[in-house]
Amino acid sequence: MSEPSTTHPAGELRDLLGESESVTILCHNNPDPDCLASALALGRIAAAAGVDEWQIAYSGEISHQQNRAFVTLLDIDLERFDPATARDRPDGELLAFVDHSIPGRNNRVPEETPVDIVVDHHPAEAVDARFVDHREAVGATATIFTEYVRDLDADLDADLATALLFAIRRETLEFLRGTTRAEYEAAGYLHERTDTDLLRQLATPSVTGATLDAIATAIDNRRTRGSVLISHVGRTTERDALPQAADYLQTLEGVETAIVFGIVGRSIHLSGRTTDPRIHLGDALDDAFADVGTAGGHQDMAGGEVPLGVFADYTADDEHLLAMVEAVVSDRLVSELRLSEDSSG
Repeated sequence: MSEPSTTHPAGELRDLLGESESVTILCHNNPDPDCLASALALGRIAAAAGVDEWQIAYSGEISHQQNRAFVTLLDIDLERFDPATARDRPDGELLAFVDHSIPGRNNRVPEETPVDIVVDHHPAEAVDARFVDHREAVGATATIFTEYVRDLDADLDADLATALLFAIRRETLEFLRGTTRAEYEAAGYLHERTDTDLLRQLATPSVTGATLDAIATAIDNRRTRGSVLISHVGRTTERDALPQAADYLQTLEGVETAIVFGIVGRSIHLSGRTTDPRIHLGDALDDAFADVGTAGGHQDMAGGEVPLGVFADYTADDEHLLAMVEAVVSDRLVSELRLSEDSSG
């Protein structure tokens, strides 16, 4: 198993890329700015290393209005990922993960698929690849790629600088969450190279009516137990409304932890935020739902996905389905977080 690089990781990455003919840079499901900017930076590094062909691929959906704006304004060329191509790659073709690290977790890569490159900052165990730079301490994967670009003296035009800076700002909630000295150093390096008008456009995308409706539903359905708020958005097509609702509800007076869930397609999605130092939200969600789905994340922000499975087959009545999902998910959260049964709206 490869270990994270401790000396000159940028040079090691460049050398590995230089041995290859092509690289597929795979984003995680529903890629966000940190993932997309990191993929863009890796593509530039690959091109500079002499890689003939590189592509950015993704699974899932790009549904958050900010993520869609990011792709459009930066003109990022994305391709849909075909899981069937992951295992039987021709010699000389590399598979790279950015902002995620384990096959089958937050991606549609078959488990046990060999991975060549992993660069990530999310908590994970047993990360295995030919090149691994896994730094849980830093606040954004884009911070790591900014270091690479600087160390390799790679081409850093205004678009890439803006993408990386916006990603760092967004991932750290404007330097208020999980920020280290590395984020400030990266931002200082990127600042003078950034297109400020483009940065402003990225920060202020329009919001869809469906997103507002989902957030409003979460507000209406909120229940609090002490400093913990649990709510749901019902059924929605706006997956990324969940973290937006969690961000908003976590600011409610007296609330330290907000967890929002909802049905998207044939899965239950969860998103949580906390400022309570006694709770590691990623571990809590993993413990609560690992037996039925996938969940995890950082101490202060986390998410998860649980297939509807038998729920969807049990009833065709959407209202009944929502009631069952609400009961089961809420009970698991109440049990895992050891909350009292007393609640308020």
